[in-house]
Amino acid sequence: MIPGVHEDEDHRGRSRYTLTETEHGHAWGACAEADGLFGEPERGTYELFGWVPEGEVGAWVGHRVWLVPDDDSLEPWLLEDAESLGRLTATDSLVLTGLDDYEGPPEGHRGRVRVHDGRQWLGSCREFTRVLPPRRSTPPLVLRGLTQGDELRAALAKGTRRALDLEQAALEIRDHQGEQLTERLLWTRVSAWRPSPHDTDLIDLELDGAFWTPVPEHARPIWEQWFTGPPATKAAWADLDTRRRWAWHDLVRERTAYRTIADRPAGHAYELDGRHVTDEPGLYLALGEAVNGPGGYFGGCLAAIDDCLGGTFGYTAPATLLWHDAATAREHLSHVLSSDGHPYDLFALVLDLLAEGGMHVTLA
Repeated sequence: MIPGVHEDEDHRGRSRYTLTETEHGHAWGACAEADGLFGEPERGTYELFGWVPEGEVGAWVGHRVWLVPDDDSLEPWLLEDAESLGRLTATDSLVLTGLDDYEGPPEGHRGRVRVHDGRQWLGSCREFTRVLPPRRSTPPLVLRGLTQGDELRAALAKGTRRALDLEQAALEIRDHQGEQLTERLLWTRVSAWRPSPHDTDLIDLELDGAFWTPVPEHARPIWEQWFTGPPATKAAWADLDTRRRWAWHDLVRERTAYRTIADRPAGHAYELDGRHVTDEPGLYLALGEAVNGPGGYFGGCLAAIDDCLGGTFGYTAPATLLWHDAATAREHLSHVLSSDGHPYDLFALVLDLLAEGGMHVTLA
């Protein structure tokens, strides 16, 4: 155990959250509660002028939405977890928001742009621009009932601006059994601290929210379910919509990073329940559970599946896979769009990839 952080062995929740310094690995502190873990991340806002619809645009537009310029010399722009704010009143514009790392189109860019969500074309506009959002205050991340590590105690005793800048850290997050579920990297600067009402030896530590990206609110029920532990049965995600299936898959993938998966011997026979493979995350979730059981991971894109086929993810070639209700995946995944809008057959590509990796697939 790291000196200065005392965990209650009979109370796993005491160490639900551990704030760890990433360079040297010491723990700043551990606690059971965190306020500000969930919220709305800062999103890019785009106004699409002269919007001409080709398909239906709902409030949630898609996991990956691509804005594809007619100018072939320009790459498409990506909006992740895109939402629509609808049509602007008295204009012909549509407003989309999403997570992005871009500053918008090249300065002076003008020209038609088509928009798709990876499944279908949604429409086009004569041009678009990134709208700078108004400045907003960001709520802090508050670690409540924190047991202080020696290094944090020393930093708070100094109290200087330099001492309170904790730089990069990882917030390690565990489930009720004390198993690590995931972590979040952040730049940490202490903005306040006070004695905790939980215990005189504990503090409530407030970290500047400007250096923290919260988990989206739509993922909160998924996280709360996983806090109780991994699912006991397959397809616990089946009733979720596509957006929340992606949130489920994120936790499946992240949790796997903290575990060693023993490869089964060659010749193993797997079975895939294909009844719920109605979208892309459903494909990866069903495949992961076919290979590694409830809550199991076996890739989240073609490149990741290829990596998993190479070993250390529960699989050794050659093997067999019986894919039940394969017609469902064929119906929903045989016509999808690449980033630049070219159609391809994702179902067929997955079958080819599995075959190349030594997994003989029988469709049923």
